[in-house]
Amino acid sequence: MRTVIFDLDGTLADTSADLIAAANHCLRAEGAGEALDPVADALTAFQGGRAMLRLGMARRGRQDEAEVDRLYPLLLAAYEQAIDRETRLYPGVIPAIEALRGAGFATGVCTNKPERLAHLLLERLGVRGLFAALVGADTLPVRKPDPAPYRLTVERAGGTVARSILVGDTETDRRTGLAAGVPVALVTFGPEGADVARFAPEALIGHFDELPALANRLLP
Repeated sequence: MRTVIFDLDGTLADTSADLIAAANHCLRAEGAGEALDPVADALTAFQGGRAMLRLGMARRGRQDEAEVDRLYPLLLAAYEQAIDRETRLYPGVIPAIEALRGAGFATGVCTNKPERLAHLLLERLGVRGLFAALVGADTLPVRKPDPAPYRLTVERAGGTVARSILVGDTETDRRTGLAAGVPVALVTFGPEGADVARFAPEALIGHFDELPALANRLLP
């Protein structure tokens, strides 16, 4: 079975505003104020909670990894409380995935978001049922770009790695594909835009309308 595996944040949905709101909530409690901007810092948001905390603290002249570790569970709790307040699927996601499934592709999500939160968000967005598998940052002891989470996602979706592709938006996704030996398509509507071309993926996607034909080309 041909399989398409998706990253979540910055690929299927723009989650940056809700992620940054959660980080700012924690930073305000520590006297750091509104250290992060939901637009200017969107790329950092897609690099994870700890990356946001580090950036916010650095802007206030603080560098304390122990403090980042202490605040991280508080950030996750704040994020869970408002996980879909501003988050939206990117245009064309649902029709594209339905078209893939109708053509016999299996689909899954491999994300560096904690699995429980990824499941919750996909449920809230009404698309969890479109994916046969979901693997998160804490499903295994390792996370992307280690290829193990990707391989597990493909297997749980009912496919084989040799007949799969990864759709993502960052260098992490590109490195995951290289490690797993599979083609990678990077979207150009995330915070890096067309600059993701510098990672030399097998394909670029400007709109999800392009995905069904691209998947058929990469996995004939």
